[in-house]
Amino acid sequence: MSADRFAEETEQYRHELRVHCYRMLGSFDDAEDMVQETLLRAWRGRDSFAGRSSLRTWLYRIATNVCIDDVRRPRRVLPYQLEPASFPATALPAREDVPWLQPFPDVLLDRAEEPDAATIRRETIELAFLIAIQHLPVRQRAALILRDVLGWSARETAEAVELSVAAVNSALQRARPVLREHLPPHRTEWSATGATAAERELLEKYMSAWDAADPSALAALMHDDIRITMPPYPFWFAGRVDALRSLIPNLDPAYRGHWRFVPTSVNRQPTLAAYLQPAGATTHRLFALDIFRLEQGLIAEITAFETTDHIRYGLPETV
Repeated sequence: MSADRFAEETEQYRHELRVHCYRMLGSFDDAEDMVQETLLRAWRGRDSFAGRSSLRTWLYRIATNVCIDDVRRPRRVLPYQLEPASFPATALPAREDVPWLQPFPDVLLDRAEEPDAATIRRETIELAFLIAIQHLPVRQRAALILRDVLGWSARETAEAVELSVAAVNSALQRARPVLREHLPPHRTEWSATGATAAERELLEKYMSAWDAADPSALAALMHDDIRITMPPYPFWFAGRVDALRSLIPNLDPAYRGHWRFVPTSVNRQPTLAAYLQPAGATTHRLFALDIFRLEQGLIAEITAFETTDHIRYGLPETV
């Protein structure tokens, strides 16, 4: 294969390799770096590719080991894994030293064009799954992703993670109970590919309650044990009472400004892009992504990621 042809062939796998590295690392930015490193290693080692496996499989093996080498750094977390729930928490500064879990743009999931659509199903990319697999040792994490997400055989997985087939099977036996332990109880009820009509309707009710500045209407949409987190701020709120206490000041435009929301999806989860118009400003600018976990028709969790990167998420800069 010529050098130009090799570069062209490997480039077509960039999007799905990014998804794979993101699952391994829980970080969009790190995944971008690892894909670059994967393609660089593939280029340098192109003469060793003998075609005994597909090019795609060979690239995944390289990417997996690039990530295994990388995850010696601290695992990605969300605030509720580090601190007890508290209210009020407005005096606490953001903690930039913590490697926070990062969201993944659905606009890039749609470009991955992986041969098996199940590899980007909602249950393999949503935040709860990413947090759960971060509890696994790195090779267990890799084995679970390759076997249970990508559907590789035990032999293929063993070759990729440099273990025996018996060791891979043993790793999976240990990993699966840990995964179940850290996943939400009603996760199997979720849509496989994205927000359902019922979930979109619930977000419409949430936006209407916000526009009406109606705390009672917001409360009616929440589970009793709702959780709200806002990385990189190292605090979080547990329960409907404290969740509402954290949100209610924002209903008054005099507090921070006026809010508008644009429905979207991130990590295959229903999401509201939050746009803020501070006092004296003439436009609403992207401020955060509020990613919702909905269970049994109510809000179970909101994870709010501050961002102004509208391009990454396929969103307008202002509304």
